[in-house]
Amino acid sequence: MKAAVAVVKWLSRTLAIVLLVIIGSTILVRFAPGYLSDAREMDSRYADAARAELSTEAARSNSLLAMLFSEIGGWTRGDAGVSRQYGVPVAELIMPRLAVTGGLILRAIVLSWTLALCVSLISSAGRNPSLVWQTPATLLLAVPTAAMATICLLADNGGPVLVMALLLAARDFKFLHRTLRKAWLDPHLLQARAQGVRTRRLLVAHILPAIPSQLSALATLSIVTALSALVPVEVIFNVPGLGHLAWNAAMNRDLPVLLAVTMIMALAVTLAGMASDRPAEWKNA
Repeated sequence: MKAAVAVVKWLSRTLAIVLLVIIGSTILVRFAPGYLSDAREMDSRYADAARAELSTEAARSNSLLAMLFSEIGGWTRGDAGVSRQYGVPVAELIMPRLAVTGGLILRAIVLSWTLALCVSLISSAGRNPSLVWQTPATLLLAVPTAAMATICLLADNGGPVLVMALLLAARDFKFLHRTLRKAWLDPHLLQARAQGVRTRRLLVAHILPAIPSQLSALATLSIVTALSALVPVEVIFNVPGLGHLAWNAAMNRDLPVLLAVTMIMALAVTLAGMASDRPAEWKNA
C-alpha cells in the first residue's frame, strides 16, 4: 500500500513537472524577441512564402491557450508536433539524436567517475589533505565549459567526451573527497589504522560499503551537470545530439523541438532524483 501511494505521488509530481515545462517553455518562446521573424524574409525567393507562414503563426499564437493545446495535442498523437524549422514530426528528429546524446553522457559519466574515484581515494587517505589534489579540480571548475571545449578544439586534442568528463570529474572529486575523508576519520577506522590494518582491507570492508547512498546522490548530480554542459559541448564539437538540436531550435524559435528537448531533460532529472531519493516507504513495502 505504501509503495502504491509513493508511486502515485511520484507520478503526480512528474505530471506537474511536465505541465510546468510545457507552460513555461511556451510562454518563454512565444514572448522571446524575434519569435515572429524568419531569416527567409531577407531572400526574395522565399520572402512571400515566409511571410505567409509567419502570418499563420501570428494568428495561431495570439491565443496562448491555443498554443498550449496545440503542443499538448502533438504529444497525444505521438509525434510531439511538427518542427517549425524542418517541417517534419519532432519525434523523427529526437529519436536518432537521443541515442547520440545518451552515449555521450554515459561515456562521460563512466570516465569521470573512474577519474574522480581513483584520485579521491588517494587524496582522502592521507593524513592531511594536499592542495596538489584540490588545485586541479578547482581550476577545472573555474573554466567555463565552452572555453574548455574551444581550447581542446583549437589544440586539436581531446573531444566532447573528455571535456564533459573533466567537468564532471572535478565536481565529483570535490564530493567524493569530502565523503571519503569523513569516512576515514571515523574513530573505529582511526583505531584500525593505528593497529596496522592494511588500507586495502579497510577500504573494501568499511569505506566502500558505507557510501552507497552518497554515490546515488552523486549520480543525480552527475546527470544534472552533464545536461547543463550538453549544449555548449555538442555545438562546439558539432555533435548531432539533443544539445545541438536544441541550439538550432532556439535560434529559429522552433517551439515544438525546444519543448520536446526540455521535457526529455526534465524527465531525466526527475527520474535521476527518484532513483537517488529511494523513499523509505518504498524499501519497507
